[in-house]
Amino acid sequence: MKPKANVLNLHDKHVSDTQPASAQAGEVRLQLYLARCGAASRRTCETFIADGRVSVNGKIVTAAGTKVSETDEVRLDGVLMRPESRRLYILLHKPAGYVCSMADEKGRKTAASLLEPHFSERLYNVGRLDMFSSGLILFTNDGEFAKRLSHPSSGIEKEYIVKTTVPVPAELAKRFEKGLRIDGVFYKCRSADIRSSRTVHIVLVEGKNREIRRVFEHFELPIRSLTRIRIGSICMDNLEEGSFRELSEEECRLLSAY
Repeated sequence: MKPKANVLNLHDKHVSDTQPASAQAGEVRLQLYLARCGAASRRTCETFIADGRVSVNGKIVTAAGTKVSETDEVRLDGVLMRPESRRLYILLHKPAGYVCSMADEKGRKTAASLLEPHFSERLYNVGRLDMFSSGLILFTNDGEFAKRLSHPSSGIEKEYIVKTTVPVPAELAKRFEKGLRIDGVFYKCRSADIRSSRTVHIVLVEGKNREIRRVFEHFELPIRSLTRIRIGSICMDNLEEGSFRELSEEECRLLSAY
């Protein structure tokens, strides 16, 4: 699939909201600089810095508040980082069997590898889908965009189709909607709609790690397949498994409006 140009730069729109006037003049915090370079979201970049993976002018820096400018030599894992001129917002239909990680120590296939032949920019996933789940996931090189969408306060709905190997009891839907605690963690969905005896549509807002799978395991219901079909107002439509497309300007604005 040939990528099309996308000139929308949502990052610039929010610079004045996140940086003081002195920083806008040239210097910015190191984690923001890395995010603008497409390294990862700002929060993840803070982790890179704390782990000693970032150097400035040849010296390892572990303080996230360090100020840098484009005249400084900033490296992540020895790779020179420069702000990217093009911001990308990609919707991928991830197949099951791919992990949502930039690299996997076990050598498993990554979702990002499906995009690498088509883009020279470094793209990273916004949120995650576990290895055995399929469906929609966003990729970008815009750290501010990723931060806004990833924050629990964004309120962005995510809809999933869950298919099981045995009938789903009505009790699961009722308790999931009301909220239940499993191993000390509270899980609550926005809605759980049983469409057939073995098919449930579930809408999450915050979405904790492996939330749906943990709830179904609690009810001893084996999951045959789990697919995310919607992120906010962005739906699967006819996007085939393993395929991707760039978001339109309107779609980006709708996601940023949450």
